[in-house]
Amino acid sequence: MTFFQLMRRNAWRKRLRATLLMFSVGVAFLIYALTASFLGGSQGAAGASDNLLGVFNKSGRGLPLPLAYLNRIAADADVAAVAYTARMRGFVEVEKNIVMTSAVDPRAVAAANGDELGLTPDLIEALEEGRDRVLVGKALAEAQGWSVGQRIGVTSQLMRADGSRDWRFVISGIFEGANASTDTYFMLARYDTINEARARDKDTVDTFVVRPREGVSSGVLAARIDALFANSAAQTRTQSEKQFLEGFLRQFADVGLIVGLVVGAAFVTILMITVNTMLFAVRERSFEIGVMKVLGFSQGRIMTLVLGETLFIFAAGGTGGLLLAKLATLLIGPEFGLVFSLSVLSKSLAIIAGLGLLTGLLPAWNAMRMPIVNAFRSR
Repeated sequence: MTFFQLMRRNAWRKRLRATLLMFSVGVAFLIYALTASFLGGSQGAAGASDNLLGVFNKSGRGLPLPLAYLNRIAADADVAAVAYTARMRGFVEVEKNIVMTSAVDPRAVAAANGDELGLTPDLIEALEEGRDRVLVGKALAEAQGWSVGQRIGVTSQLMRADGSRDWRFVISGIFEGANASTDTYFMLARYDTINEARARDKDTVDTFVVRPREGVSSGVLAARIDALFANSAAQTRTQSEKQFLEGFLRQFADVGLIVGLVVGAAFVTILMITVNTMLFAVRERSFEIGVMKVLGFSQGRIMTLVLGETLFIFAAGGTGGLLLAKLATLLIGPEFGLVFSLSVLSKSLAIIAGLGLLTGLLPAWNAMRMPIVNAFRSR
């Protein structure tokens, strides 16, 4: 029998106890992985950019900015590309079926953040084919059952110059985003079409999207852009995507603190349960530990054996919890804020190893230091 086989058989000696321990560990890591995935997805850890900047109205994100700001921002030597967007909120068929439309300049948005959205040259050309053309994100298209070439109608809060709130479009393409964490639950329409037809706020936008040149500090550029309009009627606030998302979430709660408290409580509980169980298991096997010492097992091998048992339990239970969390994120989807990233996986594996060693340390120390005479007396 190999050393690993001995360790595994010791861990499975009390099958019900081992199963319950693994189940408890699995639940703890399921909670951790889901909360960490939500935190990563909602704060844009996987999808939001630290480098791509958004320029908003300082008085409120929903307030407009003059389109004339575009040339002043683009004139900065550290700006690689700049685009703009005017958002139009509306619904399809029923009021609860809400969709968001972003009016953009096709070429400008492709240069500024086309890579992040997955905008290919063919998609840009398709958007430019007609004034009523739109590109639909993959998540929105799948949710609505839309396809390329389909005509759709959106009833918007933005009134047309003719007094109507109905906007008609033709789907010319579907963009998928750079990866699974990219938000694609919206449409891209042509700004010139929306701007010409709307009744108010003509020649204004909601946001300018700025891509700094390679090697340029986004923080320095953001401060310089805001300084350009410090004395304007519409002052600006420039932030990265990740900064904006984190600031938005903090308006409601400190999500990171909540996640930390929930996960911390789960791990402390499982730590106490596992340590107590392993201490009891070592006391049960006192005689066997004494026999192994008589047979020549060193103190280091005894300690490694007990530590290996706890690592085995944590590895099996933790892997099960992580697999369930990954399955949940695949079923629910990143559009609901769950992104099981490589960062979540690597942190989870590190915690599994750390807790496995930590919980086994005291039982392993007791087993290692147990005198042979005391071990035989337990018989």
